[in-house]
Amino acid sequence: MKSTMTLQVDTDTLLQLISVLKIRGGAQDLSSAINSAIVLWLREQSQLAAGCDPASVRGYQWKSLFLPEGTELRSWSYGEHNYARVVGDEIIHRGKAVTPNQFAQSFARSMRNAWVDLSVRRPEDKQFRMARLLRQELASQPAPVPERPAAPRNVTPGAEWSLPERRKFRFRLEDVVFD
Repeated sequence: MKSTMTLQVDTDTLLQLISVLKIRGGAQDLSSAINSAIVLWLREQSQLAAGCDPASVRGYQWKSLFLPEGTELRSWSYGEHNYARVVGDEIIHRGKAVTPNQFAQSFARSMRNAWVDLSVRRPEDKQFRMARLLRQELASQPAPVPERPAAPRNVTPGAEWSLPERRKFRFRLEDVVFD
């Protein structure tokens, strides 16, 4: 026996659903349409990473490295650790929004490279890891390859061209890389 429950639905949303069902036609009633929508939503949510809500993902984009909200940054300088935290879309250190470079420079008496000096602990990590290692891991992941096959080039030389054609494709490698 199936049990049913009453839910509150926004009037505008309900009217939109009714109009779409009217346009599409078919024998589907309102209750089964809502049930199907919930089943589809649940299926989509089950494919997301644990703790990931795409509607509320916040964090700081540090070049190629994304630091989700709650990430801690740590640096070692003159015998003590200094910490900053990603809150919303900013890195907060001593109550001020800073960049990773500003955080690395804020307690040093010399120039610092934030990639080398900072350690990062994201919410899903158990330990701090060097920022440069996280960056290297991202760089070593294979880039998506376009599925466009290379088209053979017409290698017949023109009337004023007497040298043999050495290129085998009709585009330069530079053109492909920057597509």
